[in-house]
Amino acid sequence: MNREYHRWYSNHLGRDMELLVFGHAGRAVLFFPPRMGRFYDYENWGVVASLADRINDGELQLFCVDSVDEESFYNGWSHPDARINRHLQYEQYILCEVLPLMNTKKPDNDFEAAGCSMGAYHAANIALKHPHLFNKLVCMSGRYDLTRSVQCFRDLFDGYHNENIYFNMPRQFVANMHDECLLANIRRLDMLLAIGETDPFKNDNYEFSELLGWKGINHQFHTWHGYAHAPRSWRKMVQLYL
Repeated sequence: MNREYHRWYSNHLGRDMELLVFGHAGRAVLFFPPRMGRFYDYENWGVVASLADRINDGELQLFCVDSVDEESFYNGWSHPDARINRHLQYEQYILCEVLPLMNTKKPDNDFEAAGCSMGAYHAANIALKHPHLFNKLVCMSGRYDLTRSVQCFRDLFDGYHNENIYFNMPRQFVANMHDECLLANIRRLDMLLAIGETDPFKNDNYEFSELLGWKGINHQFHTWHGYAHAPRSWRKMVQLYL
């Protein structure tokens, strides 16, 4: 399998960033890691290996990016405004630095966004804000409103709310989206949500799926037996959904 390690200084983030590319041809998947995850997690957990045949056959290329969740959403020492601003810097890194790299490998811009756990949030947020850049969105075990407390998972902004937070919570901004051009681009996406029956965010996923339906956004919704919020389930999910 073709495997490439990339590292460069990101002007948008003010530090070095790393990522791994797997594959030599095919659909280019921007693959976000789980909560506070690293660019090598999917390789270490066997998620990449579960797709080896399709990667080697030139069907898929995976671009496994790093996260800055510890500097943004999970940085409890910083003000919530600083947390969302750090996330916005990360988004610019993805849009202005990672996507151009993907374009060198896939010049026809056949891009997909995908992720597991917090990675599903990142994938949904960027694809729903910039749907013209992607053709497919795959969200596994995701959470789509980080301001909502669910069981032991707290509001990541401690009750604080502003416009930047609003426009980066898919459940919030999609609910009030009326731009028909933007909605048309979203409706064009091949979109899929998958969640475990006992996942704490099951109801969040059901409600988000209903919201998408109200907006006329066709998508697939799959419920998995049990918790299904772990690498052993994600190894199976990617084989079915990517």
